This record gives sequence, C-alpha cells and structure tokens, in this order.
Amino acid sequence: MPSASSARTHRYRTTLQWTGNTGSGTSSYRSYERSHVLLAEGKAPIAASSDPAFRGDASRWNPEELLVAALSSCHQLWYLHLCADAGINVVAYEDHAEGEMVEDGMRDGAFTRVTLHPLVTLAPGADLAAALQLHDDAHAKCFLANSMAFEVAHEPVVRFSLPQPVVAE
Repeated sequence: MPSASSARTHRYRTTLQWTGNTGSGTSSYRSYERSHVLLAEGKAPIAASSDPAFRGDASRWNPEELLVAALSSCHQLWYLHLCADAGINVVAYEDHAEGEMVEDGMRDGAFTRVTLHPLVTLAPGADLAAALQLHDDAHAKCFLANSMAFEVAHEPVVRFSLPQPVVAE
C-alpha cells in the first residue's frame, strides 16, 4: 500500500460551452437545445448533447456514451501496456462496450453496469492464457473502473492473427 507521502494527484481541466440557446434561453423546457461543446486545451472539440430520449441531438455524443467510451478506453490502454510489458504482441484491438442506465422512479437515473467486449488479435505464438489473464489485471488497474459505483465487467475474446503467407519474388 503506498504511503500518503507517495500519493500523486492528477488534475484534469475541461471547458463546456453551451451552444443551444435558440434565442429565448431556457424560458421553457422545450425552448432550448441541449447542444454543447466540450473543450480541453490543445485538443479538438467534442460536439455533445443529451441522449435523444432527453430531447438531445442523436448526431452528437452524449454524456452516457462518453462514460462508456472512457471506460473502454481506460481498459484498452492498460491492457496494451500490460501486454507490452509481458512480451505479448497485440496486433489489433476492438471493443464494443455497452452501458446500462436505469430510471427507476427512486432517483432520476443511474448506471447499473457497463460491459466491455474487447476483441483482441495476437501475433502467432503469443501466450493465449496470459493474454486472457491480463484483461483481469487491466480491469484491476483501470482508474475509471475503480471509481465507478456500478459494476464494470469485461467479456474478452482473444484470437490469433493468421500467419502472413510468404510470397516469392
């Protein structure tokens, strides 16, 4: 367990700019758009809105999608790091993550679960069992998964790439 003196604090700063004033501000619930832009210094802006179920723009990212994507990204970054450290050559990685949020009448809504579905392709000869185990290790290290008040699960599929045929010249 790290001592208090070895603790490191990281700060993240973003800016949100609401772009949905259609001329009368929030004079009524239906009078404004949920459109906004997320900004961080030195990065491309992210066009965002609310989920279409909450009067949002389906062509923009919503906070719920961003949360699921952030969890997927965190797991992937740790997994690739751990594979590199273990000498496991990953040649492709894809994830089709899913999040579930429930509005139950007791509160406005809360996520109950996010499930990651990583599809990992290894170079021939890689240690398949170790590659599967490293998903558990990545999950344990993911800063975001460790911060959630709901279950973050992972259901990985790990496969080998096909050896590339040798073409004589």
